Amino acid sequence: MLFNRLSDWSIDKRNPRTESRHRLVAKPIVWTLLVLSTVGFLVASALINATTALLAPVALLVIWFYSLTKRFTSATHFFLGLALAVAPVGAWIAQTGRIDLPPLILGAGVICWVAGFDLIYATQDIVFDREEGLHSLVVKLGITNSLRLAQWLHLLMFAALIAFGFTAKLGWIYYAAMPLVATALFYEHRNASKLDLASTNRAFFHSNAFVSTVFTLAVAVDRLCLF
Repeated sequence: MLFNRLSDWSIDKRNPRTESRHRLVAKPIVWTLLVLSTVGFLVASALINATTALLAPVALLVIWFYSLTKRFTSATHFFLGLALAVAPVGAWIAQTGRIDLPPLILGAGVICWVAGFDLIYATQDIVFDREEGLHSLVVKLGITNSLRLAQWLHLLMFAALIAFGFTAKLGWIYYAAMPLVATALFYEHRNASKLDLASTNRAFFHSNAFVSTVFTLAVAVDRLCLF
């Protein structure tokens, strides 16, 4: 987020939706925090195991690269998904020291999930992005087609969650929570279709916070009940 703030500093100042962001924290402070968090991340990763030490710089490059993609590709939403998909794969490697199939499936689900809700969020900036020559699928496809694509991506995300439960050998508690996830996704797209700021924010913030919380609790409770 710090790197994203720095890379988009001038763009955010021109966007009516984000023009106040640069006033929240001075740029030198952002640079200082970025250096400190980067060093802290690399050191912490090196202390976990050899694989995390080796892959930590790669993870940072993937995460930072997303912030540049809107300047040259409409697939920027998928690069954001890839940046966030680093998290479950990295957590698995930190615990086991290796890469297995379950976190890769979950990572694929995260890519679809994030790309879907970022398409919804990007509908707010379609006019500004067009004027600035910035790339997004909302600019390329239009709002209606972008929202439809977001629905398909979230269907794929839901399928990935089911596949993750199967490959990770999770039990009935995990699967019992999946209808709640499906309901939250339905609520998200119902609000997104209204195309107003309040509904978009509800779709983006409320639904996704609920989905991630339900998923985390479902996995944790399911695993704890095995012991």
